[in-house]
Order: sequence, then structure tokens, then C-alpha cells
Amino acid sequence: MNNNKTQTLKGFRDFLPETMAVRNYVKNLFIETFETFGFEPLETPALEYSSVLKGKYNNETDEKLGYFFKDNGDREIGLRYDLTVPTAKVLAIYGPQIPLPFKRYQIQPVWRADNTQKGRYREFIQCDIDTFGTNSPTTDAEIISIIYTATQKLNFKEFTIRINSRSVLLDLLAQSGIIENQNSALQSLDKFQKIGEEGVKKELINKDFTQAQIDSLFKYIKEAKADERLKAVFTAIKTFGVPEEFYVFDPTLVRGCDYYTGTIFETTVKEPKIGSIGGGGRYDKLIETLGGPDIPAVGYSFGLEPIIDCINELNLLPNLPKTKTKIMVANFGEKTLNKSLELTSLLRQNNVPTIFYPDSDKIGKQFKYASSKNIPFVALIGEDELIKNIVTIKNMSTSEQKTISQNEIVDFMLK
Repeated sequence: MNNNKTQTLKGFRDFLPETMAVRNYVKNLFIETFETFGFEPLETPALEYSSVLKGKYNNETDEKLGYFFKDNGDREIGLRYDLTVPTAKVLAIYGPQIPLPFKRYQIQPVWRADNTQKGRYREFIQCDIDTFGTNSPTTDAEIISIIYTATQKLNFKEFTIRINSRSVLLDLLAQSGIIENQNSALQSLDKFQKIGEEGVKKELINKDFTQAQIDSLFKYIKEAKADERLKAVFTAIKTFGVPEEFYVFDPTLVRGCDYYTGTIFETTVKEPKIGSIGGGGRYDKLIETLGGPDIPAVGYSFGLEPIIDCINELNLLPNLPKTKTKIMVANFGEKTLNKSLELTSLLRQNNVPTIFYPDSDKIGKQFKYASSKNIPFVALIGEDELIKNIVTIKNMSTSEQKTISQNEIVDFMLK
């Protein structure tokens, strides 16, 4: 006897139809927004060679958060950690075939061996937008405009797009006398929103940075201003019509991935206390490091999972239909089976989402099933309806019944 308990892996989830309705609503809203801005779809494999993935984030990611293993062919492979590096690989391979600038969106799962907590899972969907082939500041601003547009469409009212630049950060480090171990210093500063100034200072001390360096760093952070390129980005953001209350210059913003080279941005919500719901930035050297051409790029990843968690907690969803099925055709057995199937086919051919109940169970059981699935109508063709060439329509919310000719049912359902 097998006593193993059937369960889902920690950090992974099953999504039942009601949950999928919400997820599809958000994904479809993103797709509609992305395509409005001229972005095109792309997909890449779940598995990549380890050499493609390793060294593109940081050592902590490679060692602790990546899923790396050997396949049956003894090849070193890994599950993708994000969608940016695999897309950079696509540009490295197919660059000559793709006209630049290339604006792509990608909505696919990624995997991280992370500690699970609210809003963090080991398998989750990322919704990415990226523009390749231009280093224009307007491109950075356009991405931020998309962030604002999509987040507004999702009914978020209190959110902030925090914006900084890697060049600003490197200047801060240089002014503070931090020349060695700059990535280590930035990794600590990246935790500013979680552990605050004192927490970052303590961590930097533990990393053997001097007190003078640390004091200088926070002095210059308080005095920091956008550089000339970032000023151009802010000007374009304003021109795109993004209200100033929804974005801010934040010199403590770092973003964790080492491949960023310029503008960086991250979106946070005031409530719930879930942290970032998305982030991105400019990465002008990544494709070249993968063996491809020198193609500049900028992009952003919407975190579908924390966004949905926020939507559910804040009750931001519109009144979504619980099912897209409009009608169920009941089953009265062999004598009326063919006519019921013909009716089902007719409805589907006219784009009316229709279910045919497969078994000739008692009609009460069939009604109960339709109610459990929130199907608004049930079509009944019994022996009397078959003889008279009519169909009885039952409204499941009011229990009212109406008899119409079988030729009228399509018009009735499309009203």
C-alpha cells in the first residue's frame, strides 16, 4: 500500500478555473497594453545551457537561487531565472533576422529556489517588455509610461515608480571613496527599503567598509540629483503624460542584477506591504556578453504573482463572469441525442460558448451541475421539443423558462 501523501511541491501551486480567470484577466490586460504600445510577442525555452544563465545575475543567484543540473545527455543546463537573459540569447543568435529597434513582450514562467513567503514563489509568471537596438532616453521613458498605464488599468491608486541610474550609483560610490568591492556595497544598499539606513550601515561595516566611506556614501545619497541622461528620461516621462505623483528619483534604488548599465526602475505599492510588484532597467552590454552583437536594451518585468495577490487583497477586480460558458445543452437520452448535438454545434459555430452535458442523468442533477458552474442558461430538447422543432430555455438565475423555435436560439443567445 502506498502511504505517500499526494501534494504539491512547496513554492509551487495549482490553479483551479476560478483562479485562472483572474490570472487570465491580468495577462490579457497586459497583452492589450503592450500591443497598444507596439510590442510583439516572443517565447523562449524553459531550459537553457547553464553557460547562458550563469554569471548574468550575481554569484548569490547562481549558487543559491538557480535550478542547475545535468540532463540525460550529461549537459549542464538550468531552468530560466528570468526572461531577460534568454531574450538576450535570442538576439545573439537571430540578431540579423530581427529589424531594430525590436520591441517584444514575453509572458512565461520562471523558476527560483527562493525562500517562499507572501508574494514569492519558486515557480511564477513574469510579464516582460523590452526594447532592443536603441539607447534613446525616450525608450526608457516609454517603458515607464507602460508601467503607469498598465498599473492604472489594474485599478491601483497608490503606487510609486522609483527611478535611479547605475551611473548615479557609481558616482556616489566613487565620491565616497568606495573603489573596491563596489558590487558588494551595492548589494547592501539594495536592501535599503527593507532594513533602512542603519541596517545598511551595519551590513557595510560587517563587510569591512570604513566608517568614513559609509558616512560619505549616505551624505552624498542625501545630496544626489539625476544626471543629464536621467534628466532627459524624466522630461520624456512628463511629456508622455505620466503624472508626477506616480514616479520619483530614488538614489538608493539599486536593482539586484549585475547586468544593468543605466536607468533602473521599480514599482512599489503602499498597501499591502508586499514590496516590489515589478522592476527593470537599461542593460546595454548583456547581448554582447552572450556572444551577440553590441545591442543596447531596456526593459521591465511585471510580477504577476504579487500583482494578483495585491488585487485580491485590495478587492481591485472588476466583476468578472465566473465562466465564459453561456449555455448548457441538456441530455435527455438517445431519442433526442442527435438533435441536442446539432444544437450544440450550431451554437458553437456562431461563437456562443456552449457545454453539452454528456450523460442522460436526471434533469435535476444536470441543473445542479449548470448552477455549480454558474452557467446562465440551459437548453432543453426532450421528446415534445423534438416533435415540435422547438427548444426550451431555462434561465438559471430566475428559474424562468421560455420556449422558442430551434432556429431562433442563436439570435436569443446573442442578444
